[in-house]
Amino acid sequence: MVVNKDWINVTPQLSKPVLRCIGKQGFETMTPIQAAVIPLLLSCKDVVAEAVTGSGKTLAFVVPMLEMIMKKEKEAPLRKEFVYAVVISPTRELAIQIYKVLGLFLQEAELSHITLALLVGGRAIEVDVESINKGANLVVCTPGRLEDLLSERKQLNLAGRLKELEILVLDEADRLLDLGFSTTLTTILQYLPRQRRTGLFSATQTKELQDLVRAGLRNPVLISVKEKSSISTPIALENYYVIVEPRDKFLFLLNFIRNRRTQKGLFFLPTCACVDYWADVLPLFVPDMKIFAIHGKMKQKRHKILENFREADNTILLCTDLLARGLDIPEVEWVVQWEPPSSPAALVHRVGRTARGGARGFSLLPLLPSEDAYVPFIKTNQKVELKDWRGSADEIKISQKLREKLKELPLGHIATSYGLLKLPIMPEVKEEHRKQFVGPKEQMDYNLIPYKDKQKEASRLQKLEEYKKTGVWPSKKKKKMVQSQPWRQAKQNKEERRERKKKRKETQKNAEGKRGKRRRAVTQEELDELAADVALMKKLKKRKITKEQFDEAFDGSQ
Repeated sequence: MVVNKDWINVTPQLSKPVLRCIGKQGFETMTPIQAAVIPLLLSCKDVVAEAVTGSGKTLAFVVPMLEMIMKKEKEAPLRKEFVYAVVISPTRELAIQIYKVLGLFLQEAELSHITLALLVGGRAIEVDVESINKGANLVVCTPGRLEDLLSERKQLNLAGRLKELEILVLDEADRLLDLGFSTTLTTILQYLPRQRRTGLFSATQTKELQDLVRAGLRNPVLISVKEKSSISTPIALENYYVIVEPRDKFLFLLNFIRNRRTQKGLFFLPTCACVDYWADVLPLFVPDMKIFAIHGKMKQKRHKILENFREADNTILLCTDLLARGLDIPEVEWVVQWEPPSSPAALVHRVGRTARGGARGFSLLPLLPSEDAYVPFIKTNQKVELKDWRGSADEIKISQKLREKLKELPLGHIATSYGLLKLPIMPEVKEEHRKQFVGPKEQMDYNLIPYKDKQKEASRLQKLEEYKKTGVWPSKKKKKMVQSQPWRQAKQNKEERRERKKKRKETQKNAEGKRGKRRRAVTQEELDELAADVALMKKLKKRKITKEQFDEAFDGSQ
């Protein structure tokens, strides 16, 4: 294929191997983000680039990265033990995708002598150590694994291998910070040489991102490329909403999936447990479709599941927001969501998994009657316009008076829509919810229902035997039974604990300010709270919880 003049006229000029690869892969024209970023990185500028999802950000850093490595090679032969370029990605899935793009470029540009390594979690760290020892001129990685290799594997001396680093790329940087990697990135930056180029790519700009820019980049050029000033999603993407009653949501989405024969679709669900649940339920209703499921608690299987989904037709992938960023599967035609995401920005990233690279795409978001205010909200907050799927202007109208009142969720109907066998035991469930709930017509012995997971089922059977003997269901720990509290009461108790701790600190400060007064003894309650705070900090350090979870839990203990 003949390469378009947009690529040929880039200044500084692109090399023949890279132009040849661009032609083979069919990239006829440059996207706006590529046209803006590539010349800057080639001119040794640090770049902060903001662009809508699906706009070609990956190629915007892959092309200059290869050009910089080839320029380095002209000065002196590349050394096997040195790392010249690093790409940091927030998830394994996105890292693998970038790794494949780079591998394809190296192959088709006849640059196979340049070594490439993928360093991600979910596998033994020795695998990555071996990859680096074989040669890793280019590294694509996740932040946690790179930090481990830098700080824990001293004998590897990865920091020494990075002293010739030419370029660092932080892809989906806002997502890196959302996942709590701020401290990890700060640690990584300390190991890297200051004389390098840095490219930071993101779909949104936040205050935390600006802090990272100040810490890791030198006089960067800021690039913001948007297709229209009035929207934040690709032009070829059509976003729809539909108002449904909670008890009808599952039936509506089921009929939608049945009647919408698509090559590929994504179905975003709120939790890992929801993904597992629907992965068992959906195949019973749509046996002619291939159903795949993926979420963050899966470790070894995620890569294989994603590859099977890429290769399949007439298929749906059930997922959490793990796949909301950067993933590029051009055949995805529809994105369906069970409910609005907790973060408004997440909607932009979810729907951006379709309409990639200028192709047409569609998204559908079902809303409860009480959630119809979300439509104007998301248009104002994220510049995303949602159209009514049913095309009716008077689908359901809710007065402003009703909007201003706090309307309790119809928990019984919602439980019915999930296909639950019985209502969960929780203080929020009232008599009206029990009347709303529609369970199985025939009475069931729930003790006869096995877990699908073999370990859980073995544990359940063991407890069942003890229950038959004693009449009491055994718990993991022998502890005093505490009655569960409604959310409002729990929040009030949390605020009261915070105030008590604040008063204790003020009392202690005043006491220390008086000369000659003996320090009072530390109470057991204070020691317990201190131990809890230390445990929280350890969890954060080991990345068992995110920064946001840490802040929330820490504030709750104050």
